[in-house]
Parts: sequence; structure tokens; C-alpha cells
Amino acid sequence: MPEGDTVWQAARRLHDALAGKVLARSDFRVPQYATVDLAGRTVLGTVPRGKHLLTRFEGDLTLHTHLRMEGAWKVFRTGEPWKGGPAFQIRVVLGTADRTAVGYRLQVLELLRTGEEDRAVGHLGPDLLGPDWNPDRALANLLADPARPLGEALLDQRNLAGIGNVYKSELCFLIGATPWLPVGALPADRAAHLPGVAQRLLEANRDRPIRRTTGLRNQDLFVYGRASRPCLRCGTPVRLADQGDGSRERPTYWCPACQTGPAPGSPPGRGTRPTN
Repeated sequence: MPEGDTVWQAARRLHDALAGKVLARSDFRVPQYATVDLAGRTVLGTVPRGKHLLTRFEGDLTLHTHLRMEGAWKVFRTGEPWKGGPAFQIRVVLGTADRTAVGYRLQVLELLRTGEEDRAVGHLGPDLLGPDWNPDRALANLLADPARPLGEALLDQRNLAGIGNVYKSELCFLIGATPWLPVGALPADRAAHLPGVAQRLLEANRDRPIRRTTGLRNQDLFVYGRASRPCLRCGTPVRLADQGDGSRERPTYWCPACQTGPAPGSPPGRGTRPTN
């Protein structure tokens, strides 16, 4: 699942391949833009905004895309076979004299005026990897709904932009709270450190091909994807449960010994306590 660091890497690939070059071809394979032709326009660049990508062209035009769960941008040399999926999954093709960018399985794809980009991304909170990053504002956003479970608050891109399901589980582990702990119940010192920990994690991983949160050899993640395996800190089996509002539930991992707070099915007001 793409997260802020993955999208940052995709933006850099697109920018390096296309920025400053004139499009020799464009091919939009969605009904809404089937007749659009951007050939002859210069690509000004691509920037990430949270999990969104904004590719700008001369003439006040921006292509807004979002990878969602399965989307991907692939860049190929001219004449190189496209290896990103079957042709029917291609949503857009942007080609210059020497590079071709192909967007696969893009569930969000729209053209808008560059001056109106806020219509697409203006709702987002501070971007963990962006120039607008503001930890105080991010923390205030998270605490605005104190009864909300921490994991759900972290995934809400209106609070802070760039955290996905992997970082949600890893961040909750690192600050010692279960994803079901109400944000307002998080001790003040841990709450104050949360935005900074999140930003450092994404910053450290934005250039890495493999995401790592542990700093340990041969162990990339503390809890995500480790259901029933021993916790790397205490040895307690890592647990797995879905978290969400019923319409968008996400697999969530946590250590019942290292993380304070309620777990799915626990009585109100009760939960596990940390042992270290």
C-alpha cells in the first residue's frame, strides 16, 4: 500500500524523467479525458502532496493522480517494453523523446488548473515530507477529536498527510499505545513526540527501496506483517485485528504487552499495560 514515502519516490521518478521536457505524446485511457492531447506542452515538474501527485504543465494545467491501494507510475526508456501490468490497466501515458511514464491502475486521475490545485489537495493536513510540515498544527489536528482511536486519527489525511497503514501500526508501537487508544488518553509527553517521530520515520525512508523502522539487521518492521510472531522487544506474540469504521477496515498489528490501551473486544476502560 503506497504511503507518503512511496509517493515521494514516485514523484521524484516522474520529475527526473519528464521535468523540463516537451511531451511528444499523451494518451488518456479514461472516458472523461479520451480526447485530451497534451503533446507539445512542456512538463514543469511533479510534486507530491501527502499521498497525492501533482504533475504540472505549461499553460496552467495540472494532472492530479492518486495511487490508492494498487496504483503505480512506471518510467521506461523510449522503445523499452512496458512492464507494469496488462495494457487494460493503463490509465494514462506521457511520453517525451527519451522517456515514457505510464500510470497503471490509477483510481484518481483528473486534469485541473494549476491555480486550482487546492480543490484537490487543500483539505490535507501538514505534509510529513513537504515544505508545509508543521508538527504543532499536526498535533492540534490529532487532538481535536480526543475520543477518536489513535490509529484512525493517524490515517486521516486531514490531520497530517502521508501516513498509511504500515506507519500507523509502527508509530503506535514506537510510542507504546494501541491503535484503539483514544487520542485524548495518550499521555501528554508521548502525544507531543508523536508528530516528530512520524516525520523522522518518513524522512529516513524516503530514499530507501525497502521501508525500515527498526534499525535492526534483518528485521525491517516491528509489528506490521508479524502476526503471531514474537515481538522484537518482549517476545509476546504480535496480534492482528481489523480497525476502521466498517466501510474501510484495515489490518492492524500491535504488541499486547508493549502497547498501552484497549484492544478489539476488551471491556470499556480496560486494556493491556506495557511491561517495559
